Amino acid sequence: MSVPETSCLVIAGLSGGSGKSVVCVALAAALRRRGQQVAPFKKGPDYIDAGWLATAAEQPCWNLDPFLMSAAAISDSFRQHAAGADFALIEGNRGLYDGVTAEGEFSTAELAVLLDLPVLLVVNCSKTTRTVAAMVLGCRELDKRVRIAGVLLNQIASMRHEQVVRQAVEQDTGIPVVGIVPRLKDDIFPMRHLGVVPQQEYGDANAEAAVSRLADLAEEHFDLEQIRRIAEQRQFARLPERPSGSGKLRIGILRDAAFQFYYQENLDALREGGADLVTINALTADRLPEDLDALYIGGGFPETSAGRLAENVSFRESVHQAAEQGLPIYAECGGLIFLGRSIIVDGTEYPLAGVFPVTFAMSNKPQAHGYTVFTVERENPFYPIGTQIKGHEFRYSIVKNWDGRQEDLALRMERGTGFQGKRDGLLKNNVLALYTHVLAPGAPEWAAGLLRAAANCK
Repeated sequence: MSVPETSCLVIAGLSGGSGKSVVCVALAAALRRRGQQVAPFKKGPDYIDAGWLATAAEQPCWNLDPFLMSAAAISDSFRQHAAGADFALIEGNRGLYDGVTAEGEFSTAELAVLLDLPVLLVVNCSKTTRTVAAMVLGCRELDKRVRIAGVLLNQIASMRHEQVVRQAVEQDTGIPVVGIVPRLKDDIFPMRHLGVVPQQEYGDANAEAAVSRLADLAEEHFDLEQIRRIAEQRQFARLPERPSGSGKLRIGILRDAAFQFYYQENLDALREGGADLVTINALTADRLPEDLDALYIGGGFPETSAGRLAENVSFRESVHQAAEQGLPIYAECGGLIFLGRSIIVDGTEYPLAGVFPVTFAMSNKPQAHGYTVFTVERENPFYPIGTQIKGHEFRYSIVKNWDGRQEDLALRMERGTGFQGKRDGLLKNNVLALYTHVLAPGAPEWAAGLLRAAANCK
């Protein structure tokens, strides 16, 4: 009997905002509609695109990040999580060759080369024709290791526009055009900050309607058969899935419209380590469950739900009480904010859990954005002193008022901004709250520390 194989494809763009998220979600949704099992991946530290891809594929989405993960960890994660799928789709980030250096280190191109995958290049064709061919040609020639196997044209204004651009690209580059995205009257994915609005804020019905509309678009305007042939240029045999742990530990996860940013890999690492994850809605639950061994609060947009968080007094008080009684709590970014005293949004101050004496406010400009590296300098329940961790931060919040000292923060920022004064990590009892997000495959100490703290509590 032959072994089933998974077809693979990277979807990249010339820049951020080129339309690759629309294309990738549309393609995943159309393939899923046709009965194909799609394993979606997002390159880089991104939660929102990953959420939309998971919705379209009806499967979890995993992140592949060459800065945060070793080459071996990337290859292992990709092969393992693509197991059993017909298609593995990786959405790139920024432009194809954009990395952290002029040489494009940690770029989408480097990821495609590492995994030896063909690339579908999405190009925004607004107000241009043959110049599109020049841009595609430049991408093809810059690094011959990168296999650009197809081009998809975005922002096509008319049939005449499509005809001219398609002909120019195919005759000047030899790369086939495999579809278009016509110029739409309305934006399916409205933008906020530096990305699209999370699907959780759409509501289930509206999110499903948006994905269905994109599937219709792909079926009408993409050459799905040609895209399938391109993806079949790189196949591998499917691998068995890894077993989950025993579920003896109970770790709470705040997951709702306010707290949305969780890597699937992080949740899987906790399960594989023996945890039963208990999902909790901070907007509607009366209080924390009493039988938790630890609590993990990820990032998100607590500012958009500040009123509802403030109104849920009993839940806020239960989190405060749990922290005082020694429950291990690990909080990232939005979770850090929730553990503060209050947040000021549009001139109104909303009370929060009050674990730390911090008042936050919101800025119109990013206050931190990019990769981070921190070194642990103070004792805490999760990381040994001297541990160095890679992560990332992205926030518009500012520390308006803090009744604390920088020297009491547990982490020294080697790269990145942190909480204050190039330091991060507020400590109280068994609580550690920080702005940095961590991806488990690149920092195995994270899951090990949270599981150890939960076991000690139990």
